[in-house]
Amino acid sequence: MSDTQCIANIYLDERSVVRLSPQVDHERKVAIFDLLEANYFDPADMPAGPYNVILSIEDNRLVFDVRNIADRKLNKFNLPVGAFRRIVKDYFMICDSYFEAIKRSSPSQIEAIDMGRRGLHNEGAQILKERLLEKVVIDDNTARRLFTLVCVLHIRA
Repeated sequence: MSDTQCIANIYLDERSVVRLSPQVDHERKVAIFDLLEANYFDPADMPAGPYNVILSIEDNRLVFDVRNIADRKLNKFNLPVGAFRRIVKDYFMICDSYFEAIKRSSPSQIEAIDMGRRGLHNEGAQILKERLLEKVVIDDNTARRLFTLVCVLHIRA
């Protein structure tokens, strides 16, 4: 990880986040922890980082509010959430199946569902990485962790 091409802090806009189940809250915490431990985030046409990033959903757009470490706004860019709706919906469905399988299914069935869950997660991360390409370059692990946070922002009560 470069000291200047990274996210130092990431926040989810509290207005965008609803009350989370214990499993989802755990996934959010793990994604944030892992993201801050190691990430690659290289925004186009911005001064060197590290960066503070605030993620939110506003007017059906996924918003990245990028700031410097002193919290001075550098840039704000967004992506239409429609690009993620199907994959997030499918990911939630398979996550529900996975959590149910843990309670009732055999280890081989749990493993099969988990492989599907990881495949959908990778697909969502790849979509995010491709959609961000002209705005910011991220690596695969950063894309995966950001996709987890995008999913958290899509949860509605």
